[in-house]
Amino acid sequence: MNQGLPKGRALAATIRPDIQAMSSYPVPDATGLIKLDAMENPYPLPPELADALGRRLAEVALNRYPSPRPVALLDKLRRAMKVPDACALLLGNGSDELISIMSLATARPGAKVLAPVPGFVMYKMAAQFANQTFVGVPLRADLSLDTEAMLAAIERERPALIYLAYPNNPTGGLFDDAAMETLIAAAPDSLVVIDEAYQPFAEKTWIDRVPRYENVAVLRTVSKLGLAGIRLGFLAAAPAWIAEFDKVRPPYNVNVLTQAAADFLLDHVALFDSQAETLRAERARLAEAVAALPGTTVFPSAGNFLLVRVPDAKQVFDALLGAGVLIKNVSAMHPLLDSCVRLTVGSPDENQRLVAALRDALAE
Repeated sequence: MNQGLPKGRALAATIRPDIQAMSSYPVPDATGLIKLDAMENPYPLPPELADALGRRLAEVALNRYPSPRPVALLDKLRRAMKVPDACALLLGNGSDELISIMSLATARPGAKVLAPVPGFVMYKMAAQFANQTFVGVPLRADLSLDTEAMLAAIERERPALIYLAYPNNPTGGLFDDAAMETLIAAAPDSLVVIDEAYQPFAEKTWIDRVPRYENVAVLRTVSKLGLAGIRLGFLAAAPAWIAEFDKVRPPYNVNVLTQAAADFLLDHVALFDSQAETLRAERARLAEAVAALPGTTVFPSAGNFLLVRVPDAKQVFDALLGAGVLIKNVSAMHPLLDSCVRLTVGSPDENQRLVAALRDALAE
């Protein structure tokens, strides 16, 4: 009936212009490559544990909706992650969903979201999806937190949400605790979300300090621990915050297989702690090896990745890709990341092949 209408007219008339102008979150095809671009744990489950997990998942009732608030899983997560009793927990389909939930719940007219930049791109994307204004405050030249600039932005913008990644992605640094406390005190009308996605590698946390503050929450994920595929994140905050965010949470947002897998694998958290210890040691070895290569600057990292400045980020990325190694070229993300690439810490063999490929790339 509408054959005479120009192709795409309805789409152009209905999809928000800012969404049309955006690109979707990039996930490159890593088939056949050494995948060192997404900060994943390189170690699969041991065969015997994978078999036991398979038997457990086979028992799951796929014909039933998942529990929206699985009490047993929440209790187990609380114990494993040492969450204070004064905190309530909210589960999400990865921490990405929880970031979106917080933006939706705080999206009053004119609401703003503030975070240091460069930082995790989903803070800005979630804010934009919710029609919030994102305010990025540049880090200092050494990639440390610019406390004075953050304080000025808090005073000027009065943000609804403030994100402090601890450690920060993609820079890898841990912000100074005293500076963070200063920012929290300066933002009594904001929720300060401390994103601890890389906590297994930082070995530092704010989660035990959440009950001291009315306006602080801690965001965590099991992705970097070694369970990126099951997509499970949680938010720890005062019960009043969680009660409000729970209203925005989609019903049945964490599926039955994720819940069952998490419940089973949290009984084996010592395995993941051991893997994190190995990766921390590999991080130190990789940083030393890369720093010894000509033309590189390796920034300190408390995550399972390294930010490295090289003479030509695109040339290095392309050369490594040609050698079968996928890394992340972050040089276009922010001026402070000029000529920078991000290297995920892999297994010893993967790291050895990465260094060899990087040496050849720099020699070109």
